[in-house]
Amino acid sequence: MSPPADGLLVVDKPAGWTSHDVVGRTRRLAQTRKVGHAGTLDPMATGVLVLGIGRATRLLGHLSLTDKAYDATIRLGLTTVTDDAEGEVVERRDAGRVTDSELASAMTALTGELLQVPSSVSAVKVDGVRSYARVRAGESVNLTARPVTVSRFALLERRGDELDVSVECTSGTYVRALARDLGAALGVGGHLTALRRTRVGPFDLSSARTLDQLEADLQVLPLSAAVAAAFPRRELDSEEALALSYGKKLTASGRPETLGAFAPDG
Repeated sequence: MSPPADGLLVVDKPAGWTSHDVVGRTRRLAQTRKVGHAGTLDPMATGVLVLGIGRATRLLGHLSLTDKAYDATIRLGLTTVTDDAEGEVVERRDAGRVTDSELASAMTALTGELLQVPSSVSAVKVDGVRSYARVRAGESVNLTARPVTVSRFALLERRGDELDVSVECTSGTYVRALARDLGAALGVGGHLTALRRTRVGPFDLSSARTLDQLEADLQVLPLSAAVAAAFPRRELDSEEALALSYGKKLTASGRPETLGAFAPDG
């Protein structure tokens, strides 16, 4: 099998795999070391992970992937050291007394522009060392709150102490921290038990493929289609296309932004 053309892959990451595991599997399938990913999903999480193959790896850093969407499950009444189900339970409280009205108010308060403290077991660096590494070494860490935007935090279903929720947010938002903060606001604690990313930027689950599907048929989104999906389009005439091919700069008009440049032949 010949290696695929340069382009993007939208992968439906399985649970238990790190993002690097997915890159490694894709390198084998694509028969190239030149594979990278945009953004990271925790091993427990599933869903949309965008990969670049070949020259498309250079495109990853320019993609507008700041808006993300998730389906998640939150368990009230249990606080864990990691803010998810993989960590040690450090506090238990009765969450049965939380009313639907109280829950709705707390979720509304956690919607909009927020200052969020990342989970201590996160990739945030503290004096050059990842926070999760310090925590696993027995250290206590105090992370600085950072601005994030949660545009949607909606309850899909409540099953006793378990909440199925939908979240739409900006890059840098920790859904684990959102679960922690919801539990704290309700006075009962809480943690994340399941997370599925349904969209990142313009790419969603409808275009995502499982690793088994990619094993059977490794089809990539060509560079031209990837650029068209991710950026506003600028049509070039033949002279502009030739100039750009020689590395010359083109005069821009309008507000500063990243554009996809397309020659007359596409």
